[in-house]
Amino acid sequence: MRSLSTSVPRPRGRRTALAASALLAAVALTATACGGSTEDKAADRPDAAASRAGDGAGGGVRVPADLADRLKDHGIDVDRWRDGGWKDWDKDEWLRDARDFVNPVIEGLWKPERMRSAEEAEEAEKTVTTKDASAARGLSDPEPAPVTAQAERTPYHENAAPVGKVFFDSPEGPAVCSGTVVKDVNHPGRSNLVWTAGHCVHAGGNGGWYRNIVFVPAYNDHGRSEAELSRAGASEIAPYGNWWANWASTSNGWIQGGSESGGDGAAYDYAVLHVRPEQGSKSLEETVGAALDVDFSGPGAAEAGTMGAWGYPAAPPYNGLRMFKCLDTPGRFSLAPNLPDMYRIGCTMTGGSSGGGWFRVANGETVLVSNTSIGPLDHTWLAGPRLGPDAEALYQNMSRTYGGR
Repeated sequence: MRSLSTSVPRPRGRRTALAASALLAAVALTATACGGSTEDKAADRPDAAASRAGDGAGGGVRVPADLADRLKDHGIDVDRWRDGGWKDWDKDEWLRDARDFVNPVIEGLWKPERMRSAEEAEEAEKTVTTKDASAARGLSDPEPAPVTAQAERTPYHENAAPVGKVFFDSPEGPAVCSGTVVKDVNHPGRSNLVWTAGHCVHAGGNGGWYRNIVFVPAYNDHGRSEAELSRAGASEIAPYGNWWANWASTSNGWIQGGSESGGDGAAYDYAVLHVRPEQGSKSLEETVGAALDVDFSGPGAAEAGTMGAWGYPAAPPYNGLRMFKCLDTPGRFSLAPNLPDMYRIGCTMTGGSSGGGWFRVANGETVLVSNTSIGPLDHTWLAGPRLGPDAEALYQNMSRTYGGR
């Protein structure tokens, strides 16, 4: 089994066509959920030239006072970090505790060509391969039939506006995941929160926090091919600019028990990012024009109804450039009797789809109910954690502590 970042028992009932259609329609409508036309929203986007400014060595580093203090506490020199010091992954120096996260903005580091190199890097399939489907223990339903991932309609900002791509650096090189803009209950209409997987921000029990973590909403908005992207401007690749995580939180379950194969931490494999724009001043929600509520009720698989998983699969046969989705009725999946059971759906998405949101319709609204965590080597299904009180506490702490910044 492998977690599905890229650096990434049969469903208990038939898929419901009506529920699936409602889910697709609801997600498509989120592009204008905050009001205004697509043209209006386009005018709110940061200057696309920001993604072309400078390179990692020459770009500036914006360091808020609180982050500067944390850097000093860890003995990190900002200038050296900017000039490549972040590439030092010495085990003794690799920050791992929940309080240790640091991610200063390095303007221009994630240029379009470096984003593409993250998708192409073989090492990017870093988080994982060990167990297979026989790893299921405890309350697991029969393995689901594969569901072929379908390409999302373009432009993405009109059809799946909250979905985007997460880029980060690991000891093996640049890597990619997926993420979703979620609402901030304590700062309505002005959210800077992104939901993703824990293994997209932290290496788990044997490592620490990844670096240079950036969220790119509606990445490759028009689904251009690799050849077309080589001639495309930054506004087509990152239509809303690059959003750097100035804080990240993941579960203690992931930090302590996560591994390259998911491990015992897979059931707790979720994370929340608080982001800020590389250029611009508006919030992420205001800029993108969409954000989703998070459902922490943790409904059982039998009660959850149809779920859809969205993301940017990057491992073959995909190349990380386009957004895909799978819709299915979930079953239960358990790695051990003492661990919470997870949701599992049929889906052929591969590495790079990790962290991508799982959505369902509740009371007529699309809500995020899980995220892609692990899947088998033959790419026939995906599993994601059930989000309950622990996940809600993590989210609320992020909102209260960092949401207004």
